[in-house]
Amino acid sequence: MLSLNPTGQTSPWHAGERVLQDQAGVAERMEELGRRVLRDHLIDQHRAFYAQLPFIVLGTVDGEGDAWATMRAANPGFLQSPDPHVLSVGLDRRPDDPADAGMGDGDAIGMLGIELHSRRRNRLNGKIHRSGPEGFDVDVGQSYGNCPKYVQLRDFRFVRDPFAGAVSKPVMLETLDADAQQMIAAADTFFIATYAEFGNGQRQADVSHRGGKPGFVRIGADGVLTIPDFAGNLFFNTLGNILANGKAGLVFADFDTGDLLQLSGDAQVVVDSPEIAAFEGAERLWRFTPRRIIRRPDALPLRWAKHDEGQSPSLRITGSWDEAERRLSASTA
Repeated sequence: MLSLNPTGQTSPWHAGERVLQDQAGVAERMEELGRRVLRDHLIDQHRAFYAQLPFIVLGTVDGEGDAWATMRAANPGFLQSPDPHVLSVGLDRRPDDPADAGMGDGDAIGMLGIELHSRRRNRLNGKIHRSGPEGFDVDVGQSYGNCPKYVQLRDFRFVRDPFAGAVSKPVMLETLDADAQQMIAAADTFFIATYAEFGNGQRQADVSHRGGKPGFVRIGADGVLTIPDFAGNLFFNTLGNILANGKAGLVFADFDTGDLLQLSGDAQVVVDSPEIAAFEGAERLWRFTPRRIIRRPDALPLRWAKHDEGQSPSLRITGSWDEAERRLSASTA
């Protein structure tokens, strides 16, 4: 594990992020850029953006130090920014959601506001202030926009009252069963929660989007997931956090049924492997070993319809694991 200092003391980035920026040869440029784009408040454009969203992606850390990613939905307006330094979240407690265990007063939280129908997105992290079960405020620590790369276009609709919970109960899995493997294998989108812990006892949580062609997540015989890391904004928030403590939480959504598959476990960054060159578009890889797995049928009151031409243009220059394996076999031969 890396020894981290609180972000902002000497650099806008923590040690894990700086290691990867240095490996990519962009450390000096990112120092200057980070001071300009990492804000401690929401600009007016983003304050209005959150207020129109029908769902939010959240990243939290439970009492055991495990990271969890989740998706929560409500009627637009459940997110409000009464002033630029605060985002108010009108969501009740959901004990059946493992991420809820990390949503107490004083807990660190990562948030991703994303419109799948427009590819707009904004990242935010901060600290929760909670006075009751009906909702909470988030004091903004960092806020910044994200580019629309790798986001698949989808239109949403509600199928029930968003505050009415799912009828089906969560299912705890020991390993990835056939249904879970099929859900992951078919996914072109998922979200990942990570966090960093600093020497002063403070945490900085993050949650981000990952997109690719269906099947871009490989499931090994041992249950380990391997994911290519494509060219991005060079912030390395997610992978930097993984370098810092090796914890991650993933959530996969079935956009047709509203089911969620949530996994928490251990992750590692891979920067030297022949598979990187074999997978077109990959700049590095990362692997995830799930330790805790929960399937929540009908967890979301939303359903999404994919656009006919909704695949991100950025994915045209990326490959697949089948192609990568063929390249590796040819190289070996």
